[in-house]
Amino acid sequence: MSPPPPFAVEQWMDKYETTAKYNIAETCCASVSIEELASLCENKDVKASDIIDLSAIQHYSEIRGSTPLRNNLSRLYSSKVGTPLPPDNILITPGAIAANFLVFYALLKPGDHVICHYPTYQQLYSVPASLGAEVDLWKSKPENKWLPDFEELEAMIKDNTKLIILNNPQNPTGQILPKPLLQKIITLAESKNIPILSDEVYRPLFHGISPLDPDFPPSILSLGYENTIATGSLSKAYSLAGIRVGWLASRSPEILERCASARDYTTIAVSQLDQQVAAFALAPETLHSLLGRNIQLAKSNLELLERFVIKHDEFCSYTRPVAGTTAFVKFSREGQAVDAKVFCEILQAKTGVMFLPGDVGFGSEWKGYVRVGFVQRTEVVREGLEAVRRFMRREFDEVPLTSADWFTPEGRTGSNTVYPRYLLGSLLNIPAIHTIAPWQFSSN
Repeated sequence: MSPPPPFAVEQWMDKYETTAKYNIAETCCASVSIEELASLCENKDVKASDIIDLSAIQHYSEIRGSTPLRNNLSRLYSSKVGTPLPPDNILITPGAIAANFLVFYALLKPGDHVICHYPTYQQLYSVPASLGAEVDLWKSKPENKWLPDFEELEAMIKDNTKLIILNNPQNPTGQILPKPLLQKIITLAESKNIPILSDEVYRPLFHGISPLDPDFPPSILSLGYENTIATGSLSKAYSLAGIRVGWLASRSPEILERCASARDYTTIAVSQLDQQVAAFALAPETLHSLLGRNIQLAKSNLELLERFVIKHDEFCSYTRPVAGTTAFVKFSREGQAVDAKVFCEILQAKTGVMFLPGDVGFGSEWKGYVRVGFVQRTEVVREGLEAVRRFMRREFDEVPLTSADWFTPEGRTGSNTVYPRYLLGSLLNIPAIHTIAPWQFSSN
């Protein structure tokens, strides 16, 4: 095992989110306090102090997760499926990021082959590679509403393929792998006895597709193949990133035991207090109101983003998200992608608006793209997009391009940034832009 490369998304967030005035790079639904969570319960006699049992002795508690929490999760995975998922098939972890790591650590070894749905959260391909696995990226197609090609997946399968990794709904695009495609993936994987990990951390935040739609994606656990694993957490769809509760679930006793054995070396048990809050949030009396709040927030804020993109369609394009909390918006000028990293740095410095550059968070091929986390409090999204609108009107022409007429200032080479000829002179006289130009971060 070798250390994975720097986790670019998390490093960007760590560097910029504490100083952002309008953080619309965040991927969690607008977070709630314990008091607000209590107010969402159907039982209006419940107070915030009732959520946590103050008399409970703070020992390790149940090693694999509290019974109330696993019962509530079992109910979620068992709804509208032929075979309920027993609570014992669920393992509680400190966040979905830990659940994913356990799956990789337990199932992979050097020389294995892994296929990962892409673009996606960097952990899902960097950690398998650090464990010695060969990783192929199954790429979504922006020209096809971010659907990947099933035939490409078929062609990637090798004799040593040991895991297929999906992200559904997908970060950063907000798109889904529809049910018919999932069924084809299941049939393929089952025929080769290849396990499937589906990171479903943005489930069940579906705001642009009805459960009655034939494309509506069920959990991977609901499609009849035993060797599937779903991971999730309270962070994204449930507005509770601060309690650090996630899980992995599988219908395979063998997979579950291997993950539980690996977990013994890292976790022992998840915080009792956190699990009490999580169990309350996922109880039927609270769950529907909490999800309803977040789905409505997503719908309202997405309309704001949609109007922004339409108003700036000369410079912006995207595929409207149908699920999750993120949109992948491409910014361009004169038909060329802008340098998203420089754009995001300048934008935050001048307006306080935080985006995540796509080529930083998801790979160099996503030039010009930024990830927008639009399920924040509506006033943050509205005021943030208004600040971006003013920037677009006054200063967007100064943002450098990534490909066009190759022209780098002062003869520098090794930079992927290209400056339009008509801006080059003025650019070199603007210290605020010159000091954050990409060549200054280059080793060349």
